[in-house]
Amino acid sequence: MYDVWKNALAEIEQQISSANYSTWFQDTSLISTQDGDVKINVKNTFYVKQLQNRYYDIIKKALENNNVKVNTITFEVQASTKHKVRPREVIRSGPSSISDQINNLRGSFHPQSSSSAAKTISETGLNQKYTLDTFIVGSNNDLAFSVAKSIIDSPGTRYNPFFLYGGPGLGKTHLVQAIGNELVKRNPDYRVFYTPISHFYSDFIDAIRNGKGKEFYRKFQKLDCLIIDDFQLIVNKDKSQEEFFNIFNDLYQLNKQIIVTSDRLPSQIKTVDERLASRLTWAGAFDIQLPKFEDKCAILRAKAEQIGAEIEPEAIEYIAENVNTNIRDLEGEFSAILLMSDVRGLTPLELIHNGSVNVNKTSKMRPVLPKQVVDKVAKFYNLAPDELKSKSRVSHIMLARQVAMFLLSKELGLSTNKVASEVNVKDHTTVMHGIKKIEKCLKLDFNLRDQIEEIKGQLYG
Repeated sequence: MYDVWKNALAEIEQQISSANYSTWFQDTSLISTQDGDVKINVKNTFYVKQLQNRYYDIIKKALENNNVKVNTITFEVQASTKHKVRPREVIRSGPSSISDQINNLRGSFHPQSSSSAAKTISETGLNQKYTLDTFIVGSNNDLAFSVAKSIIDSPGTRYNPFFLYGGPGLGKTHLVQAIGNELVKRNPDYRVFYTPISHFYSDFIDAIRNGKGKEFYRKFQKLDCLIIDDFQLIVNKDKSQEEFFNIFNDLYQLNKQIIVTSDRLPSQIKTVDERLASRLTWAGAFDIQLPKFEDKCAILRAKAEQIGAEIEPEAIEYIAENVNTNIRDLEGEFSAILLMSDVRGLTPLELIHNGSVNVNKTSKMRPVLPKQVVDKVAKFYNLAPDELKSKSRVSHIMLARQVAMFLLSKELGLSTNKVASEVNVKDHTTVMHGIKKIEKCLKLDFNLRDQIEEIKGQLYG
């Protein structure tokens, strides 16, 4: 059976991109093919939907080409391979300073007992709870996940440096620490070090103050993989930037893996040196986006499986529908509902139905009227409301109009026809175009993201 699935996978791999194959098929297995009822083992419930909707016909044909009768294909999550969601906050471990942690790297990376190996992992600054198995893959992060797996297989080559960006609470820290943990797991000699950029520059300043600048620099030269988190916080730290620039160059020249996370692109951090900004994206920039409805449902199901919680599918969908900020908030609301359920002796769905739960993490909620949205957006862009609703094609007026469309749709939940009426455009197709344009721009334009957050703050503040 193993050979049958291996041959089928080889055929599937020729028909889809390497990134999609790595994400959706690499960890699958064939359970049975009895009487034409094929059962395939997958990681979690999100994989079930993706494989069913996107790849069912490809899988069926590949199996039939390998002499397997196929009447139906069922995707099952086996207990041994279920993905589990872990807390995504950064948990510091090991020594308190970079200097102390890197000092401990000397002589530590050699084959050793399991107890000393565990100690070595803690000295990397990594939290061992962050693993690839506990990272839920969805349409919002599948490309970044595929790149992570490529780095683990071949560090310091194609994706070097690996620059990962996206908003807070989306799993950036989880993914990059999972890379580090897997590298050390595969090779105890591999010297990995994780640190937030704020720790980097505070320890650098301490080293300079104590006349140990050269020693600080030399310690980083010994690393095989450097992981820097929250790079956007390096603003206005010229000396630290210069030191990091030099460390970056040395490690890069030696084909050592460099991984950096940020909430935005380097070019959009105004005080970052242009040379450094350019180098950080030499291998491209990869983002993690806000999870879609299906992604959020998969995360919550995995979370429930992890802790053995009983929660109705309708309750999961209610939470997923009403939390539109980030994964951290999603898991927080999930935990709060389970706690209330336990205290009151009601199921989560019963709590929702009787009005005991009011989950809404779209924004800071307070009743807002459509007219208020239009007025606030117009004022923000120094326009009169009538100008925003005019037929003008001037770029800044069009932008304001599209932002208003976006907020009316996403914040107030208005239909496209209703949005069209509020901003005085002809039909809903114009609204759909405007909303999609803003959504696309938000992926890269952090100035626009900041503007929209400021407008929302004015609406709900």
